[in-house]
Amino acid sequence: MAIDPVCKMEVDEKTAEHVTEYKGEKYYFCAPGCKKAFGEEPEKYLK
Repeated sequence: MAIDPVCKMEVDEKTAEHVTEYKGEKYYFCAPGCKKAFGEEPEKYLK
C-alpha cells in the first residue's frame, strides 16, 4: 500500500486510478482533488 502524500490515506498501487510521476518517483492518490493539489505544489507535500 502507498500513502497519498496529500491526505495521508492508504492507496492500493494495483487499483489506484490517480497516479502521477514526479522526479522519477510514482505517487498514488485517493482522489483527483489530492492529485491536483500535489500537481500544483509537489514540494509542499514531500516535506
